[in-house]
Amino acid sequence: MLERLDYVRLAPSRVLDAGSGPGRDARALAKRYPKAQVIALDFSRRMLREDRGFLSRLFARNEKHLLCADFERLPLAEASVGLVWSNMALHWAVNPLVALREFHRVLAPEGLLMFSTLGPDTLGALREAAGTERMHSFADMHDLGDMLLAAGFSEPVMDMEQVTILYADGAALLADLRASGQTSARAGRSRGLSGRRFRAALEERLAAQLRDGKLPARYEVVYGHAWKAAPRRRPAQSADGRSIVQFQRRP
Repeated sequence: MLERLDYVRLAPSRVLDAGSGPGRDARALAKRYPKAQVIALDFSRRMLREDRGFLSRLFARNEKHLLCADFERLPLAEASVGLVWSNMALHWAVNPLVALREFHRVLAPEGLLMFSTLGPDTLGALREAAGTERMHSFADMHDLGDMLLAAGFSEPVMDMEQVTILYADGAALLADLRASGQTSARAGRSRGLSGRRFRAALEERLAAQLRDGKLPARYEVVYGHAWKAAPRRRPAQSADGRSIVQFQRRP
């Protein structure tokens, strides 16, 4: 995503990193746009504290750059941001369209949204082993493109890539997901502990999917970017609502 910014002419005065986590992307964006105000926003206060030493140095002049909030209800003014950046966070939204509409609202005219998220082909092996009701669902790339248009964006561009990571076994996969904070966000998920029996059965089902002694875990990474078009000027109207078109005679 950062490399793609090399092909974009953009000089934002304010950048929003929506779903910033510990702030790694915020650091890169601050280096790329040293004159911009970078806002690192995350729903988890703990995530914002993970790299607080760096963020404190980066935002030493103004601690308000650290913002704990929900990107489906952004506490930012309309048309106040030149670049909305969201890396691997949109799949946490209850309704991605709501978040995209918020991104459009806070973007200034001719501002850019750039994001990445996970697609429905993500962790198919784990979904098969654990059951659909226990797995998070992911929006399709084409559906996200339609959502961008519905949110008011123009010139949306979508693409994706498949990434496969090989793990020693199911336990290593589950440990990696837990360490990276990737848990289910399903509203109807079970709130209780699954227990040792479920864990043992899950690892046994995953073991049956080993290939050459490794467990392949596939991720579908979806990329998207779109612009907020400048508002169109409406023609002047008469008192009764008719449009006024003026013609000038050539000299």
